[in-house]
Amino acid sequence: MNVRRFFTLIDTQARLALKAEASRLYLSYLWWIIEPLLYVAVFYFVFEVLLNRGGEEFLLFLLCGKIPFLWFSKSVMTASNSIVQNKGLVGQLDLPKTLFPYASVQEGLYKQWAVFLVLFGVAAAYGYTPQLHWLWLLPLIFIEYILIMACALIGALCVSFAGDFRMLISMGMTFLLFTSGIFWDVRALGDPASMQMVLAYNPMAFLLDAYRQVLMKRAVYDVTHLMILAAVSGMLLYLMHGVFDRASKIIAAQVVDS
Repeated sequence: MNVRRFFTLIDTQARLALKAEASRLYLSYLWWIIEPLLYVAVFYFVFEVLLNRGGEEFLLFLLCGKIPFLWFSKSVMTASNSIVQNKGLVGQLDLPKTLFPYASVQEGLYKQWAVFLVLFGVAAAYGYTPQLHWLWLLPLIFIEYILIMACALIGALCVSFAGDFRMLISMGMTFLLFTSGIFWDVRALGDPASMQMVLAYNPMAFLLDAYRQVLMKRAVYDVTHLMILAAVSGMLLYLMHGVFDRASKIIAAQVVDS
């Protein structure tokens, strides 16, 4: 299968999955926006209303953290189950096994563009109108997409061999939820060494902070750090492709027999 046909198949499968999901829901495609906003509303109610710890511009601060994080977490968790969920096709057709996690990630990307528009609209409502420096968001979104694909392949491979990895992935996302600075500011850590450690070893903490730097601070993030993250994510993606290519039949047998 050539590259063009492969990506066409990914896009087609993602679109069909989106249409099937929307057809089962009364509000259809509106759930692309409603679901993440409901997550944000819960955090806003707890920290701003109940605990009174939100502070000025907390809604925008929360949106800058929660929306990119939800894109990552939901895409990776859904893609991790994609091969097992398509075990019928895996057993009948000799398709590249990366097709299924990629299609799942592509499905999440289609949902995410509408949510990003909401984020940009809220930023504009707070007075942070679109300017030329917003172009720095494009590398951020692209690198997060590469990171999602790499993690999706890792998760899909692990779940194909042992369903127990679903629990570990879910627990890992919960850990990232509380350590990535979604509802607290990484830069507010009293110890500079702790701040640097979080930003250095937690890619999501760096990405979320970078979104805020562009949208709320009108500043540029650490480009060198982003390039390192891009290199690591790209290398992981390349390595995982090699693993899937070499272990394609083993993965298929494992999934069909499970």
